[in-house]
Amino acid sequence: MARAKAMTADDIEQLVEQKLLEIIGDPDSGLHMKREFKTKLEQRLKKPSKRISHEEVLKRFA
Repeated sequence: MARAKAMTADDIEQLVEQKLLEIIGDPDSGLHMKREFKTKLEQRLKKPSKRISHEEVLKRFA
């Protein structure tokens, strides 16, 4: 496992999510997606997304 100093924010986010799933399990386990939702999700995932920092959100919406 990487040392905390060498981890990026994405690495830490992934680690936290993984540990939460280990502890509480996947709340969506056993559920099925509707075809319409799956199609919309696939289309959205094909488009590049842009992350916005917390500070930028505050500037825009506060």
